[in-house]
Amino acid sequence: MDILVNVLGRVGMESLLLDVPYVCKSWYKASREPQCWENLIFPTYIKSDDIMEEDCPDRAFAERLAVNYQENLSVTAFLKFIVNRSCGRTTIIKLPNYCTEEALEYVANECPRLKVLHVGAFNMSIEDIIPKFISKWKSLEMMRMGKLHMEEVLPQIGLHCNNFIWLSAPYTYIGKDEASAIVTSLPKLKYLDLHNASFEKETLVMILKGCKKLVHLDIRNCWGFYGVDAEILELASHIPTFMYEGPIILPFYDKVNERTMFMV
Repeated sequence: MDILVNVLGRVGMESLLLDVPYVCKSWYKASREPQCWENLIFPTYIKSDDIMEEDCPDRAFAERLAVNYQENLSVTAFLKFIVNRSCGRTTIIKLPNYCTEEALEYVANECPRLKVLHVGAFNMSIEDIIPKFISKWKSLEMMRMGKLHMEEVLPQIGLHCNNFIWLSAPYTYIGKDEASAIVTSLPKLKYLDLHNASFEKETLVMILKGCKKLVHLDIRNCWGFYGVDAEILELASHIPTFMYEGPIILPFYDKVNERTMFMV
């Protein structure tokens, strides 16, 4: 049974919920074990009505949910239903889009072992309340944020999450306040992903000078200044993996830096 549970915990939420239980009685029993629900990668969309693209990979899952449960299944109800199956063992969670404050609070209360949190792209409505729940996730090590409230979230992580080493904040604006929060709140930070983000050179210099333990920095396809120069390369020389290929451009300026224009 332990081997089967270990395997089923890797098949993904759709199969674990809608396929595995119907194979046989032993598989049904195994699929209800909390160990199968430690890694909760929710689909981006729970309800098919929220999906605009016809070829969205989540459409089939959402339509199956509507058929197997009820057409008006809410994001909050589904999230609670899935989290409840883990019996407090969840260590990884990727939130679905349109997550509610009620759902986030449930995750905070029922997932004390959480190590990895992916907030999601369309959850700006809950980003301002995330700081008040950080203290419940003392084992948090990794987080992928949305676009707002970094200055409020990171100090709470620094205060309560001693093992935090990985931050991803793509497609965000990183100003001096955000950079200061990264440097001062996350002294143990090893992995920083800022691909497609927007920031000025001075901001990047602040991060490079302040984050002494970085082993991985991704600023591919960022924009806000002309390309990576000798000063930046020197400051980043201690970082084993420094990813910066792609167009680095000035906002509202139509000439791309020629040195980076053709980089892949």
